[in-house]
Amino acid sequence: MSKLQFTQSNENGKTVLTLNGQIDESFPQELHGLKPAGDMVINLDQVKMINSLGIREWIKFMGTVSAAKIEFVKAPKIFIDQVNMVQGFITPNCKITSFYVPYFNEDSNAEKNVLYSQGKEFGEGFLNVAGSVKGEDGSELELDVVEQKYFKFLKN
Repeated sequence: MSKLQFTQSNENGKTVLTLNGQIDESFPQELHGLKPAGDMVINLDQVKMINSLGIREWIKFMGTVSAAKIEFVKAPKIFIDQVNMVQGFITPNCKITSFYVPYFNEDSNAEKNVLYSQGKEFGEGFLNVAGSVKGEDGSELELDVVEQKYFKFLKN
């Protein structure tokens, strides 16, 4: 059984694929034959892990999806890291319209993932990175990534 679950629906003429779990060697083979009607949105909010065999399966999947345009929403840090490191992890017809940015407080070990959205925190020619955010307990959490490396995918 696959460690990656998915649901597929149609919303506003787009195929919406919601992924949940791990992208690994047990990648669901039925996704390789997915033929979306028109554009596609892939919700990555519940993707928890990607391993090297999962990267291979994902690249194969990206090569078989025939959607005109693919929009990724709620991309976790593990997905953004792969986009920045692995050539071909997403194809030229793809864009990431929202993704999580991790923040951390060393003293309290508090963590928070902040959703950055196109048109609000980033867009054509602009990126507004908050150097710190308030945690649930009111503490200051600092950006927990190297800005130049993490946001590299926005330049492509």
